[in-house]
Amino acid sequence: MKRGEIWLVNLDPTLGAEIRKTRPALVVNDDELGVLPLRVIVPITDWKPHYAGTPWLVELVPDIDNGLSKPSAADCFQVRSVATVRFMRRLGTVPNSFLSDIETALAKVLHIQASGKTSSGFSAK
Repeated sequence: MKRGEIWLVNLDPTLGAEIRKTRPALVVNDDELGVLPLRVIVPITDWKPHYAGTPWLVELVPDIDNGLSKPSAADCFQVRSVATVRFMRRLGTVPNSFLSDIETALAKVLHIQASGKTSSGFSAK
């Protein structure tokens, strides 16, 4: 379970508006960090045309490398850590250019500026 891989992940049980059920998810954590059996993921959902222009949803077109079967969206607003026991099956990988788009969307969601600092001046490094 490495950064840039897409896995089928069981996200249930959930509460409230959390994205639910078993679905693809992109691993986004740094492979060198952490000792717990957890991974930081961005869940993937079906793409809808009205998502275009939404800064936290990144369109993902299915291809042989990513293993997706339909147009999808990585929902960066639903980023979370999940236990590795929730991971069911590896589907594929995304290119570094897509990870860059994810980083941009996550920075917007987390209100982190390109310098690595939040608007409050807190350093994220």
